[in-house]
Amino acid sequence: MNDIPEKQIRAVHDEQTIRVYQAYSDTIADAALAAGTFVSPPFKMDRMTWIKPSFLWMMYRAGWGFKDAGQNRILAIDISREGFGWALEHSCPSHPDPSMSPEDWARLKAASPVRIQWDPERDLHHQPLAHRAIQIGLCGEAVRRYVDEWIIRITDVTSLAATIYSHVEVGDLAKARELLPDERPY
Repeated sequence: MNDIPEKQIRAVHDEQTIRVYQAYSDTIADAALAAGTFVSPPFKMDRMTWIKPSFLWMMYRAGWGFKDAGQNRILAIDISREGFGWALEHSCPSHPDPSMSPEDWARLKAASPVRIQWDPERDLHHQPLAHRAIQIGLCGEAVRRYVDEWIIRITDVTSLAATIYSHVEVGDLAKARELLPDERPY
């Protein structure tokens, strides 16, 4: 029996921060790690950037860092809870409600610099689970706030991802689970 609600934010967090994940190329990751925030260029401030509190969903999206060179570095970004709250308060769904007119949808998107999407959470083999993981798309003002105000710390967790993946590959799921970040309800 699954006791996890269908939609629940689960993340590594403390009283000041919540951790999100992103995957980038070496160029973007190295610049961000050196500066303690994303640097433009090479990071593109004018594009939507998706942050993910779920480590396993990030591993699914980036193929454990092996999917392609543009996602070979997995970064853990600790952001302020205040910033995370702002993002949620200024969000809209990534897709319109079927009852919305195109005009209403356009107005809602224009007024919301953040998109929320709930996708099936993934297990260690990237199989979908019954509950969902939140993906948060930042654009415009939200990207500027993320880069300039919210980021507290950036950590490269690429080697952790590779280590967990190596245990999955040989079937040692107990060891892989032991190494997963402790994501608790937010």
